[in-house]
Amino acid sequence: MEIALVLFVIAVIFVVRAIKVVPQQNAWVVERLGKYHGTLTPGLNFLIPFVDKVAYKHSLKEIPLDVPSQVCITRDNTQLQVDGILYFQVTDPMRASYGSSNYIVAVTQLAQTSLRSVIGKLELDKTFEERDIINAQVVQAIDEAALNWGVKVLRYEIKDLTPPKEILHAMQAQITAEREKRALIAASEGRRQEQINIATGEREAFIARSEGEKQAEINNAQGEAAAILAVAEATAAAIRQVAEAIRQPGGEQAVQLKVAERAVDAFGKVAADATTTLVIPGNMSEVSGLIASAMKMISGTRTSPAGATASPNAVPSQMSSEWGRDAR
Repeated sequence: MEIALVLFVIAVIFVVRAIKVVPQQNAWVVERLGKYHGTLTPGLNFLIPFVDKVAYKHSLKEIPLDVPSQVCITRDNTQLQVDGILYFQVTDPMRASYGSSNYIVAVTQLAQTSLRSVIGKLELDKTFEERDIINAQVVQAIDEAALNWGVKVLRYEIKDLTPPKEILHAMQAQITAEREKRALIAASEGRRQEQINIATGEREAFIARSEGEKQAEINNAQGEAAAILAVAEATAAAIRQVAEAIRQPGGEQAVQLKVAERAVDAFGKVAADATTTLVIPGNMSEVSGLIASAMKMISGTRTSPAGATASPNAVPSQMSSEWGRDAR
């Protein structure tokens, strides 16, 4: 019974040492009699008990590694407290097991030295502006050396850049001055734009007023021209009607009568004015002669229907004799 129990225990030990189940995203390095034999992949694997041994276990996942904070000196001799984080992944379990005694420490130290070298080539202002370039250069420097360790460096990120207090105060003063400068520039630009807008508005208003005045003058001129044209047309129509009336039978006698009436009215108004000195011709027949001359001018502009010139002396002579009697 004891022998069976011993055999059972030995069998269990053999099974446990012979069967290995590797989790996903893991790799186990196997040594056979102290020498590298192979790498176990995820899943069920079998070993020779007491001959094969799992020497190293590696995770193939991406590993974040916090790089300790350190002091770096820039190109312009300014000290910076730099803190970063490194992301890497084991790609070759055999090299990660035998390439370095501790690849994590090796990667950490190499990240620190590479970061100091990269920052030493840059000035203070550039270190804040070119973080992406710093990260890329650090990754490139580490990745070249980490190939022998079976490690792939994926990326490096700077978490914090802290300059000394004096530099911080100077930077803050510079930022304040720059913001005040921008505020003054913005205010001056605003005033300039305001003056431009006011001048543009006044110019457009002046142009609009001048256009309005121009259009008003054009309209007034057109109105006056239309009025003058209308008056001229009315006057011409009236003259034509008078001319037509004169051509009718008895028209000349009517004109002579009208002229005589106007002359008499004119003398009457002049005589009625007490402040006017009236000079009466010695021979009143001169008045009738004046009327006769006016009628001769009227009758001279046209001819009779038979082609003979009408005699203007009949009626004027009678009117002049009547005028002389009235004057006496």
